Amino acid sequence: MLQTIWVSSSRSWDSRKPDGQQTSWKCGFVRTIIQHTCPRHNPRGQRKARMLKKIHICLCFFFVSGILYEISLLSGCFFSCMPMPKHFLTPEQVLNLGKSIIFLETTERLEPPPLVSCSVESAARIYQDRPVILFMKGLTNDTVLDSNSSYAAFSLLSSMKNVFLFPLQMETIFQETPLLQWYNEVDPEEEKNWVHVSSDASRLALIWKYGGIYMDTDVISIRPIPEGSFLAAQKSRFSSNGIFGFPARHKFIWDCMENFVLKYNGNIWGNQGPFLMTRMLKTICNLTDFEGVEDHSCQNISFLNPQRFYPIPYPAWGRYYDVWDKNPDFNHSYALHLWNFMNRNRKAVVAGSNSLAEKLYKTYCPTTYEDLIKNAELRDLPSYEDSV
Repeated sequence: MLQTIWVSSSRSWDSRKPDGQQTSWKCGFVRTIIQHTCPRHNPRGQRKARMLKKIHICLCFFFVSGILYEISLLSGCFFSCMPMPKHFLTPEQVLNLGKSIIFLETTERLEPPPLVSCSVESAARIYQDRPVILFMKGLTNDTVLDSNSSYAAFSLLSSMKNVFLFPLQMETIFQETPLLQWYNEVDPEEEKNWVHVSSDASRLALIWKYGGIYMDTDVISIRPIPEGSFLAAQKSRFSSNGIFGFPARHKFIWDCMENFVLKYNGNIWGNQGPFLMTRMLKTICNLTDFEGVEDHSCQNISFLNPQRFYPIPYPAWGRYYDVWDKNPDFNHSYALHLWNFMNRNRKAVVAGSNSLAEKLYKTYCPTTYEDLIKNAELRDLPSYEDSV
């Protein structure tokens, strides 16, 4: 009697097969038991036995290959082991994979600047087993963007297995949320802060529907965030909305969407963003000052210390572009917010400047640094023919 057992992680499934073969999928394990009677050892049966053994080995090989394929589709190996045709997937299909990292671009621009590219690349490197999605308002379903795109940043990001670029279709996103009626009634032409307000609304709807982590496009990821439901404190007793994470259909996010509509005032910058998150958090939590680097928790929501994402506060945002005598280690941080909204003078990372930002780019988004900054500056240098 020959018995072969294969064990692997997968979905629960039970079935019985005829001819003495039984397959049982239970509690996430696959146990395949193949039983057959071995031929008697005699001179005439030896050749037949060897042939049957080879056939059995081949069948086992194909069976194992199928199991490994199934595992790759259901585990963190999805992106690294099984390259897939990303252009065939819809936003909903990718979001339904779960635990997405979501970025938004609510302007019409089609070429992400280096900081946006760095934010997306760093997230893709830190969260290699999770889909990283950049929704862009300027994209349409007819826009063709791939690794051969004439846009340098698109070519760079499209080459990453777990990065997806999708059109931002707000009317679709707001379906089945309190935000749909507001969106149908508001006039973007009359809104002076529409780029920010529409982003504030979109991130709430996406996280409520699908769950995951939202990040601003000026956030550089440096290590995984271990929390499931969290808000990021910008300072004591004040929450940002530049980065937050929740499972799908979380009541806090639904309440935020309702308050977004009820207290809507597009003339006040941040009223639908950090001020919204702060006033909603205050309704369920007694906020106190942070001491040291501890986090706070209230009703299963982690309110993370400012050191986690804002170790350099916004009044000192320019320090990211300074040269430091001794670079900070950011040992208590999960990601770094570079305060691009404050960067009205458009300070940028310059190759060879030895600034803190340049070192962050080299470490956490090296492809962006090489392709969009270092190589771009080399291309801009005048050639010998131009100089004579």
